[in-house]
Amino acid sequence: MARQRQPIHLLEEKGKKHLTKQEIEERKATEVDAPADKIVAPSFLLKRQKEKFYEISEQLVALKIFSNLDCDTLARYIVAEDEYLQATKLVKKLIKNDCFLDALEKTVRIQNNYFKQCRAAAADLGLTITSRCRLVIPKQEEKQESKWSSWTDTG
Repeated sequence: MARQRQPIHLLEEKGKKHLTKQEIEERKATEVDAPADKIVAPSFLLKRQKEKFYEISEQLVALKIFSNLDCDTLARYIVAEDEYLQATKLVKKLIKNDCFLDALEKTVRIQNNYFKQCRAAAADLGLTITSRCRLVIPKQEEKQESKWSSWTDTG
């Protein structure tokens, strides 16, 4: 299976791939650069969900892995997480009250579905440990001067 194509700025930072100036310009011209200037929570979110949306989106924008195009994905994650938490409360209540096994099984199935939805959206956004480990975000390091860079030819 082929590796995912990495953005040219990442390849340049790593310094592991040698491309000609023309290849670099072609790659830059074909890459999609989605802006993160209009991050708005969708209107279907509740007030507390919107607060969580803005909290998480700020962190993702700071990592430069979130754009305007990702707003709906983050909203779906927040809704799925909220529904999962509600289902979890219901499961606990049913267990506490020695409810019928059939009702408990149905509720656990619902809880499991919301958990899967939540986890899938979280992985898409880089919110899980494994998805963050796959992200390659180069650190901006100051380039050190070579010991020969200050040497000038006087001859």
